[in-house]
Amino acid sequence: MASDITHSYTYEDNEYKYMHVSVSLSLRRKIPKDRLMTETEWRFLGVMLPAGWEHYMIHRPEPHILLFRCKKNK
Repeated sequence: MASDITHSYTYEDNEYKYMHVSVSLSLRRKIPKDRLMTETEWRFLGVMLPAGWEHYMIHRPEPHILLFRCKKNK
């Protein structure tokens, strides 16, 4: 399943680090359309991110792109 997932580079602002993850059409059907996923759900899909990342927003025009963020260490 890992070949069905593509991670972007991380980018950041003053508060968070961000990353987007693209999933294949076969995995897209497993993504809830009306809510954010829990860490257990996105890990079950095969998304591998370090602890502390959260699925924070649904990008409706491209639902196969999952948007993640984590607090920056200060």
